[in-house]
Amino acid sequence: MHLLYQIVSGVFFIAGLGAIIWMTVRALRNSENPAKIIAKWAFTIPFAFFCIWLASRMGPFGPFVVVFMGIVFSVMWTPQIAEIISRPITNLFDGGTEPPVPRPFYSIALARRKRGEFQEAIAVVREQLAKFPKDYEGAMLLAAIQAENVNDLAAAEVTVNRFAAMPDAPPRQVAAALTQLADWHLKLAQDSYSARMALQQVIDRYPNSDVATAAAQRIAHLGGAEKVLLSAYDRQAVPVPEGIKSAGLRDTLQQLVPAETDPAKVIDDLVRHLAQHPVDTEAREKLAILYAQHSQRLDLAAKEIQQLIDLPGQSSKKVAYWLNLFADLQVRGGADFDTVRATLEQIIERFPDLPVANLAQSRLAHLRLEIKGHQKGPENKTLGTYEQNIGVKYGPTYGSSSRL
Repeated sequence: MHLLYQIVSGVFFIAGLGAIIWMTVRALRNSENPAKIIAKWAFTIPFAFFCIWLASRMGPFGPFVVVFMGIVFSVMWTPQIAEIISRPITNLFDGGTEPPVPRPFYSIALARRKRGEFQEAIAVVREQLAKFPKDYEGAMLLAAIQAENVNDLAAAEVTVNRFAAMPDAPPRQVAAALTQLADWHLKLAQDSYSARMALQQVIDRYPNSDVATAAAQRIAHLGGAEKVLLSAYDRQAVPVPEGIKSAGLRDTLQQLVPAETDPAKVIDDLVRHLAQHPVDTEAREKLAILYAQHSQRLDLAAKEIQQLIDLPGQSSKKVAYWLNLFADLQVRGGADFDTVRATLEQIIERFPDLPVANLAQSRLAHLRLEIKGHQKGPENKTLGTYEQNIGVKYGPTYGSSSRL
């Protein structure tokens, strides 16, 4: 029993000594005045030994010495002990004693930019970039001042390319920077070629990714953007056809109705456009709708929808939208229940744990009513004769997929 008592006492002594050492180290680390803590310990240790020795010598008055020692120690150490106990709670509100993560500050540069002090703003941004060379916000702020305020697009291009050339730069930040550079080329210099080269860098750096698909989509629409921008500087004469004379004396106004755009011509234009820009999702979606609604060719529409789905980096929401769109086209085109159900079930198979699967399941529950609502009675219709070998001519470049 005596041996067990010694073991337990030794454990408690070691634990207490370790707690004292830990509190001392923590107090020294967090204290604004470590010398004060060291001075307190220099007084506490010899004073404690003196009081214990004195108490052992004074017999019945020994407890009074111990009480006096406790009072002295409580006055000395209460602030440190209270801080150790309350620190975990106060850390929840003030962030504790951990130093803040160093980050660049551009408020001065932004203020000087607003005052028109562009060179001074550039100098401030460069100072911050010298400390944080990989900061995307600073690089783009510097490039924006150079391109938009100093009219030095070449310097802005150098800044963007320097940031994009960093080996560990995040792909999305690089893509955003190069896309912004392309916008500056279009807006400030009306230079569609340089804009295309900037976007092509995204495709070359990150092939088969969502940022590459987005860049290719922008390239596909550069021609239209250039025409809009150039129209502000080079306004062309707009030919106005001569109006129909004596319009009020006519028996019918049918001749005054403008001619509708020929869907067959629109299909042909979209096919030629997609041959040059195969990842233009907007054009391919329009083509699928025209195939289904104008040409009554759900098989060609299925190929276009499958091409959209197979594009790399497409989100679950976008893929589900295209499958729902094809289901709409099938319903309007007179497809049977099993055919449309197979299309909607693809959403559930691809994304079983996402909300789009629940929406597809809900639509399946009402699919028969949806199909019945689009069914029409027998009508006498004279269908035209359409070319059967229409559509985008797929080859090895595009691959082949026939799930839809």
